[in-house]
Amino acid sequence: MSAEENHNWYEANQCYLTARLSLVRLALQAYAAQDGRGASDALMSEEALAAAEQSLREAEAALPSGAALDHLCSAFGLSPFEKDVLLTCAGVELDASFAQVVASLRDGNRRPSFGLVLAALPEAHWSALTPRGPLRHWRLIEVGAGETLTESPLSIDECVLHYLAGIPYLDVRLQGLVEEVSAPAETPPSQARQAERIAQFWAGSEEARSRFVVHLGGDERGGKLAVAGAACASLGLRLYLLRGENIPASAAEREALARLWERESALRGCALLVEEDETRKGGTALSFIESVGGMLLVSSRDPVRPLRRSLLRVDVGKPERGESQALWVRALGPAAAHVNGQLDDVISQFSLDPKGMQAAAAQVLSDSPEKEGAEFAALLWDACRVQARSRLDDLAQRLVSESGWDDLVLPAAQLQTLHEIAAQVRRRTQVYERWGFGARNRRGLGISALFAGPSGTGKTLAAEVLANDLRLDLYRIDLSQIVSKYIGETEKNLRQVFDAAEDGGAVLLFDEADALFGKRSEVKDSHDRYANIEISYLLQRMETYRGLAVLTTNMKSVLDTAFLRRLRFVVHFPFPDAEQRARIWHGAFPHQTPTEGVDAAKLARLSVAGGNIRNIAIQAAFLAAHAGEPVRMRHLLAAARAEYAKLEKTMADSECRDWL
Repeated sequence: MSAEENHNWYEANQCYLTARLSLVRLALQAYAAQDGRGASDALMSEEALAAAEQSLREAEAALPSGAALDHLCSAFGLSPFEKDVLLTCAGVELDASFAQVVASLRDGNRRPSFGLVLAALPEAHWSALTPRGPLRHWRLIEVGAGETLTESPLSIDECVLHYLAGIPYLDVRLQGLVEEVSAPAETPPSQARQAERIAQFWAGSEEARSRFVVHLGGDERGGKLAVAGAACASLGLRLYLLRGENIPASAAEREALARLWERESALRGCALLVEEDETRKGGTALSFIESVGGMLLVSSRDPVRPLRRSLLRVDVGKPERGESQALWVRALGPAAAHVNGQLDDVISQFSLDPKGMQAAAAQVLSDSPEKEGAEFAALLWDACRVQARSRLDDLAQRLVSESGWDDLVLPAAQLQTLHEIAAQVRRRTQVYERWGFGARNRRGLGISALFAGPSGTGKTLAAEVLANDLRLDLYRIDLSQIVSKYIGETEKNLRQVFDAAEDGGAVLLFDEADALFGKRSEVKDSHDRYANIEISYLLQRMETYRGLAVLTTNMKSVLDTAFLRRLRFVVHFPFPDAEQRARIWHGAFPHQTPTEGVDAAKLARLSVAGGNIRNIAIQAAFLAAHAGEPVRMRHLLAAARAEYAKLEKTMADSECRDWL
């Protein structure tokens, strides 16, 4: 409806409502006149009634589409008497003369009562007063405090009043609980087909809209929102999102929310999308889904099991590769030519929804519109990293490092394995998709690795080097914090991490694998059995994760060999020998650091790992800076003794002989 059409309807709706109110006011005045006043009053009443009815007919004829009052009465099945009760409550709010009539009948009280409307209005019936009647069930009116039910004051709900006046809005009690979902500007064809399927299903019959829940399955949250939004937009419906965590725990509050939403849905033509990843396990969300009516969609990975309503399942995936290519080309415009063949690498690595693509393209085009070729592709890659990391930043620690291969001091065999890991991450699309290995077997396509070795031997540094080499974000997840004593919580925590990481294929570093892994002993109780389920779940997600997932442990010996077989790479990080320690010492100080007389060969006699070497170097630098001197061996000696004390080790004389 255009702005002009909307204005015309608003004016006509006001005239229609005024005419309806006039008829009810005349009925109240006629009731007041039943005290024996003269025939002239009766004649005047008949003339006024004829004029009011004529005004109503003219107002009806002028309406370009249905009046708000008529739509409300039809939506909630109001009887003629219930409609007049509602109009009486509205009249005292909208018309001062109407309120005066009510006050004259209620000893000065401007609020009508059930007793008044039962006596004054035609076709009265007692059932209009019951809580199950539509007026009270749908909270169209509120009953105030009074000595008896029939004498209690009545008032119209504010949101309903404005709706009748042609000014609909979201009920304030729903604001903050639900949020409107805009229709996507562009929907990939595969998702558009799913949206069309939902729209056609709903358009088929009233039974489909009222008896069925549309379940949107899959991991692609953005795609599910797009499908739901497109389906509702095609039917002229507003779509609102209710997150599972916002559903009240109290049964009474859930019931009140369900009634409010159903009223909103009926008045304004809305559908509700309940987003709940744990619906199958969460009784609160399932209870709400069971109780609420109207057009309802549920977004969750696991199937919901409503008992009252049937289920239409729609699995939503990410855009197909060709669709992603087309979306990127449209988002980049003429600049798409600058990316050349490197757009395939972006599509393979980053699984962004259309909004994410548009945001990344807009960032690059606004920041560096003059860049071309490889430089433009590199900027687009980094913009995609930024778009993909938003969900994961709340769940894990992002590590930022500039470390490169030269910073790693490891035996040749271990370095070769790390290079192989990087090569497999780079070439996984070629092997799995273009060469067909992925189609043959969908399991085991993830690239997983275990880094095992004593603390400080470079496990985290190796993950940083891999992430930098691959130009991917690195996130550290502390498994000791993820593991929960509550059954099912560990799986839930792991699921959130992997789901959030899928968009960008970030490198995931799971520290403290010993917190979850260990040699399986005899299963003694249900908790032991569930611990094995948690381990299997982690390994299964690592096997299907589209990026690189790395586990670290200080004690490889405690890990079950059955679990180790499911990891593609196992890299042992040995304690560095003297030659390796000397190489680490050579790179311990940045080139800007002033040093004097620092002897890496002597320092290599310290029997410490690379992490401890870095700690000693930093501590010595602070000591030298405080003394206003370059870093010297005496500063390193003091720092080394402090590090040994922290490790509860004794420094042998042979380790620091002839340092000073």
